Amino acid sequence: MKTHHQIRRKEAVGQSEKFLAFQEQLSKVAPIDRPVLILGERGTGKELAVTRLHYLSKRWEGNLVALNCAALPVTLIETELFGHEKGAFTGAGGNRIGRFEQAHQGTFFLDEIGNIPMEVQEKILRVVEYGMFERVGSSESIEVDARLIAATNADLPAMVANNQFKDDLLDRLSFEVIYLPPLRDRKEDILLLANHFARRMALEINLAEMPTFSDSAAADLYNYLWPGNIRELKNVVERAVYKAETHNINKVVFNPFFSVPAKEAKKVQAKENIISQKDIDLKDQPLISMDKLLQMDYKSATWELQKILIRRALKQTHYNQKKSAQILGLSYDQFRGVYKKLSLGGAIKPGAELFFE
Repeated sequence: MKTHHQIRRKEAVGQSEKFLAFQEQLSKVAPIDRPVLILGERGTGKELAVTRLHYLSKRWEGNLVALNCAALPVTLIETELFGHEKGAFTGAGGNRIGRFEQAHQGTFFLDEIGNIPMEVQEKILRVVEYGMFERVGSSESIEVDARLIAATNADLPAMVANNQFKDDLLDRLSFEVIYLPPLRDRKEDILLLANHFARRMALEINLAEMPTFSDSAAADLYNYLWPGNIRELKNVVERAVYKAETHNINKVVFNPFFSVPAKEAKKVQAKENIISQKDIDLKDQPLISMDKLLQMDYKSATWELQKILIRRALKQTHYNQKKSAQILGLSYDQFRGVYKKLSLGGAIKPGAELFFE
């Protein structure tokens, strides 16, 4: 039985060496009934990869069920995964099965698994290891047989080091880890994909002739870095086909609603990375001694140590946040979270001006 949580079956398109190598990895691991972890940026096509894994597996006749953990409040993730019993909480008027049960004898895709709270990770680990769980509000164990495919663009090893992700769960998910390359690393596929999306759009809006791209438009598509990857390419191409006066497309527009003049683009992009030294004067912030740290309670000592590590990393990288995050073994988002916390607490002055390299 199909559910509204299932992924529609579509085929990935590409001919580049990296794309074909990725597809080969998928084909090789698909028949092996073990968890798979897919790493990749947003918009790279992780759902299509999961679809291929499912339909090449022994479970292809079962349900393919998906849950995007980034799209749900943390408080709802557990009930979405495991379901709940009547009266388990206010508003629970009846029993409800969760996504794991819906995926019984099929495949369960957990997108952005790094967003799952630690206490829920423990229950997922039990499902992966023993095929057992309890619905929220129940003590009765339920058996389930679902293959787990997880995906993320987070740095899970760094999250493990920071006690934000269970190392046992990461070990179990990592039977095979597959990296889905971004579109900028598979340049040979850009025009192939663009023509594919253009033809589909032409059919959708009933154009008499199939669209083509001029040399200049094709060059613009090829040379763009595509931060939004395939999803962004699809939107750009469909918009170009829709707005073109003829079947020959001479111009493509990137991010029309949010774009700024070229001279201003660097300034806008810059405000996300480097902190101005005038706002963090390290000379006026002497490092605290180890003896003084050891005299503090745990919370105060941790706070002070975070300030020391953040300031030292920023100084070493000339206030480049991304490089500072790498030095500290954090993802960029994790670094920004710590920096924001310290800023709000007055440890680092807020309102600092940020710049890219």
